[in-house]
Order: sequence, then C-alpha cells, then structure tokens
Amino acid sequence: NAYLNPFLKTSKGQRMLHFFKDKPPTLEEAQAIVGGLVEMVPLMNPENMQLLINEEGLMHDLPVNTQASMIAGQRLVGPAIVLEGDAMWD
Repeated sequence: NAYLNPFLKTSKGQRMLHFFKDKPPTLEEAQAIVGGLVEMVPLMNPENMQLLINEEGLMHDLPVNTQASMIAGQRLVGPAIVLEGDAMWD
C-alpha cells in the first residue's frame, strides 16, 4: 500500500485513513473513528484487507475519501479504516 498516504487530512484537519495491522479496533473504537455506524465495504480481495466506513456518511454529507475510494473501486465518503492481517474482523 505504498501509494496510500495515511496522513491525508480533510480541510478541517481530520485524518481520512486509519490503518490497523496487528490488533483490530473494537466496535466502539471503529465507531469513534468513522464518526457513527460502521459499515464494511465489499472488496475485490477480501482475504487480504477489510475497509470500514460510516454507514450514514452520504446522509451526513461527509467529504469524499479519495484513497478509500481507490481501494474499494467506488466513491466513498468520510474517514475510513483499513484492517489487515491480525486486525481483520471475523
């Protein structure tokens, strides 16, 4: 994932991409990061990575997350969480 910048921020200084590789976030931690209800986005290679976003991001008019959109191959909004390895949810 060398092309991903984990420090990309919105104009309000909010980090848009959060990575977990060793330990998964709890549901509460994930909700705090995405700012609401958590939705897992279907990916082409789900055995390698999972992507979590705010389920109601469009309704809340959250900004487009370019990097998360690139990962998913679809337009996504708001902060996203990338889970890899031992951090992936069951």
